[in-house]
Amino acid sequence: MGIGEERQESQSQSEGKVWNFLKLPFRHSTASTSNSVSSLARSLLPTRRRLKLDPSNKLYFPYEPGKQAKSAIRIKNTSKSNVAFKFQTNAPKSCFMRPPGGVLTPGESIVAIVFKFVEPPQNNEKPEKTGLKFKIMSMKVKGSIDYVPEMFGELKDQVTVEQILQVVFLDPERNSPALEKLRLHLAEANAAAEARKRAPEDAGPKILGEGLVIDEWKERRERYLAKQQGEMVMDSI
Repeated sequence: MGIGEERQESQSQSEGKVWNFLKLPFRHSTASTSNSVSSLARSLLPTRRRLKLDPSNKLYFPYEPGKQAKSAIRIKNTSKSNVAFKFQTNAPKSCFMRPPGGVLTPGESIVAIVFKFVEPPQNNEKPEKTGLKFKIMSMKVKGSIDYVPEMFGELKDQVTVEQILQVVFLDPERNSPALEKLRLHLAEANAAAEARKRAPEDAGPKILGEGLVIDEWKERRERYLAKQQGEMVMDSI
């Protein structure tokens, strides 16, 4: 074999090695890209809801400054398993939910009541411009399990945000479909609370009566106002 043929063969072998080397990362890159695309596609899919809410994305309160207002929302488990739900708000000092959370069996529904102290407006701010929000979260649970708020922190990777509820104030002197539905929901929730009071003690878990809820809410608010006044006094010294 001549020198030219040896050089040509050596060059051919080198090119083959380079080509094989280049093909390996390309195959790995393709697999990695495919996995990334699959993950992205899954993330873009709409989250399957476990709860049906009514109203679906708002909480309506009668606008009465200086008074305690009540809103209501129906929560129904539309899944095939037990579901725990939990309320969260960006104004925990002025709001109270009854119940703040619970466990619903498949097809079960409950009307939850939200209590809020309506502050007088500042700088002629319109009530509908409030930034108050509520979040309802859900989590699938196995079997019959009692609700504890800590379960949402311990198993947060299994928690789904069902909806962010915007607060809307209504004129209590002006009839509207939203105000009429609110009154019906409140009447249903109050009737259910009265039925639980008359039920035997061993009929199941109890939900705090309205008086107890309001008393606790008042105590929390009084402590909050006292703390604020104390901070104002310290600032003025």
